[in-house]
Amino acid sequence: MRIFVAGATGAIGRRLVPMLVNAGHSVVGMTRSPGKASALRATGAEPVVVDALDALAVQAAVRQARPEVVVHQLTALPAMLDFRKIEQQFAMTNRLRTEGTDHLLAAALDVGARRFVAQSYAGWPYARTGGPVKTEEDALDARPPAALRATLKAIGHLETAVTGASGIEGIVLRYGGFYGPGNYIGMGGAAVGQIRQRRVPIVGHGTGIWSFIHIDDAARATRAAIERGEQGIYNIVDDDPARVSAWLSVLASILGAKPPRRVPVWLARFLIGEQGVMFMTQARGASNAKAKRELGWQPVWASWRKGFVRELGENRPAVDRGAERVASVA
Repeated sequence: MRIFVAGATGAIGRRLVPMLVNAGHSVVGMTRSPGKASALRATGAEPVVVDALDALAVQAAVRQARPEVVVHQLTALPAMLDFRKIEQQFAMTNRLRTEGTDHLLAAALDVGARRFVAQSYAGWPYARTGGPVKTEEDALDARPPAALRATLKAIGHLETAVTGASGIEGIVLRYGGFYGPGNYIGMGGAAVGQIRQRRVPIVGHGTGIWSFIHIDDAARATRAAIERGEQGIYNIVDDDPARVSAWLSVLASILGAKPPRRVPVWLARFLIGEQGVMFMTQARGASNAKAKRELGWQPVWASWRKGFVRELGENRPAVDRGAERVASVA
């Protein structure tokens, strides 16, 4: 197939583009950085340098490529997340999820592409009510903390535009928290350094539920969606949603760090804001059952427990003992 990947040098794009080329697809990779074009070319893709917020330039690039499938992996995330500044840090990504989505979708429709695959997120956006693990049928948060309202609105715009488009198969992939090469949790990642320095505490009882996904498993799921996905939304996460108190303690152990500090909710609210407290105490995990069933996809790293060890430390069997499991969704 002829595939146009926007965000081809981002977290997913770096792993996805070579995978698609090796599978025999013809790939055009879009990046906004001229300096990254040569790296794309080295993978076997055809690079194109375009600003995703320039509607005419996006339209021209997609017309030139004439793809069957357009893949939207555009984000502009900082090297290190600061919960206190998350509204400012996500401002450009929110534009890419709104304006960028509109530009790419319009261009895809213009050239008669048959499928459009877009990146979303399966983590804190789910409603903080009911059970700890959510499916694609569950509602998103109707009343997020103020600092997250613009981001959730942008996610909603992307998902509605893509799945509601007529004349094209719109697929939304709600990824879990990435780990692995080039990510916050990965060799040299910002979160790794912070955890080693005991700068990421367990807030309250650490009851927030997080779902993770290895970056290569996320890329494999994206390839499955490109090749055989049907219109709709899919959670792309591993089989092991976990409480913050579990995964953070295990990761500290893998890194050889001291156990994370514990901070009461009232103090955390002052230090990291209401949004940070929500992430650490109220977030919900996600089920991957639909993606397994309908995409024919299975994560190689079914649990972050083994994946973290593989990426960040020697195999230490003791790190699994006593860790809290929320649910099995295999």
